[in-house]
Amino acid sequence: MQISPNSVASFHYTLTDDQGQVIDSSEGREPLTYLHGGGHIVPGLEKQMAGRVVGDKFNADVTPEEGYGVHHAELMQEVPREAFQGVEDIQPGMQFQGRGPQGEINVTVTRVENDKVFIDGNHPLAGKTLHFAIEVTGVRDASAEELEHGHVHGAGGHHH
Repeated sequence: MQISPNSVASFHYTLTDDQGQVIDSSEGREPLTYLHGGGHIVPGLEKQMAGRVVGDKFNADVTPEEGYGVHHAELMQEVPREAFQGVEDIQPGMQFQGRGPQGEINVTVTRVENDKVFIDGNHPLAGKTLHFAIEVTGVRDASAEELEHGHVHGAGGHHH
């Protein structure tokens, strides 16, 4: 069976950056399982998964536009330290949830200078080309309940 819309696919992956550094991997864990066509993985990888079958091994390069988006300079801001009430020790790399023009936004602290905190609202992988090494481990039809709920149930998926 080929991976197609409304199928459930499972795969092992290793994600690296342009320098070959591993960013994430399913090694030593269960494969990632998703409902194909549901937007649960980055669009560029989902496109390259289409038509694949169990046992396929391939490399997939995904541009920022089809991955986590391009880097937007306007999402980098300087905010006063007092905006972080209740947080004693603010350090680079800390993540917070805040409000932006489009609603909730996750931000990462990039640096702290005296009473100023510099934050970045871009996804940490925005602007980066993603390099995946993929091995397809399973493909099946989605159940009616999975299609109704829009996500995978059971092993590797959501449990109600």
